[in-house]
Amino acid sequence: MKIGIGNDHSAVEMKNQIKEYLESMGHEVVNYGTDSTDSCNYPEFGEKVGRAVADKEVDCAVLICGTGVGISIAANKVNGVRAAVCSDCATARLVKQHNNANIIAFGARIVGIELAKDIVKAYLDAEFEG
Repeated sequence: MKIGIGNDHSAVEMKNQIKEYLESMGHEVVNYGTDSTDSCNYPEFGEKVGRAVADKEVDCAVLICGTGVGISIAANKVNGVRAAVCSDCATARLVKQHNNANIIAFGARIVGIELAKDIVKAYLDAEFEG
């Protein structure tokens, strides 16, 4: 699967770890986020990833900012995007099963890296039931 990933300055380290995790699972990962910890404008990265998903450049995506909320709001402004903030595995599974979310988001200041990996896996393992 081809998965987009985007982040702001608060989530560079987590983005790199999630990217590595996804690649270890055999996925191709396209980085649309910043690699700098200098303060940046998170909506730019949310929109970039949203457009990549809507234009079918990637199959789905992961967004990470401080809370996951701001970057997901930016992505959701792109027509065709269904981005959902997930802070637990049940939500990650359900947003795919019930809402056919094509982007998940979480906060680097909210969840730790192991939970973030579990959230990504729960989302990817789920299938839309519609």
